[in-house]
Amino acid sequence: PKFGLEHPVVVQQGDAFVMAVPADCPKFTYGIDFPHPAIGRQWQTVDLEEFATAIAPARTFGFAEAVEKLRASGLIKEGSLDNALVCGTQGWINPPLRYPDEPVRHKLLDLVGDLSLLGIFPKAHIVAYKGSHSLHTQLVQRLAHPSAQ
Repeated sequence: PKFGLEHPVVVQQGDAFVMAVPADCPKFTYGIDFPHPAIGRQWQTVDLEEFATAIAPARTFGFAEAVEKLRASGLIKEGSLDNALVCGTQGWINPPLRYPDEPVRHKLLDLVGDLSLLGIFPKAHIVAYKGSHSLHTQLVQRLAHPSAQ
């Protein structure tokens, strides 16, 4: 069973937001905007049928200047140039990308993973812009407990 959505639900922090809008079936759109020219502004929309081929293979990404700090704090113990994209001042340190817009596809992967906490995807178009795991899970809370809004 899929649960329907009666009205839009939005969570926002500054110019970042994640929203769910009623739709006939689950659909996901994500936008990112990074000042680095290797990433820039990217948008992608997928439905669940496309997930396995268009989204699941997308690797996480980060910036070279943050790698040592993350490693020192124990956050990327298993991270390597084989399973993550690293962007340096001159571009990608470990090309090729699996998709020209792999960063936004990975953000979609994060979103779908966080939404899976619901146990079932809502009949909604989920749209995120500059989102984060924190915003994703806030939306999950709002969808899971609509009377608490």
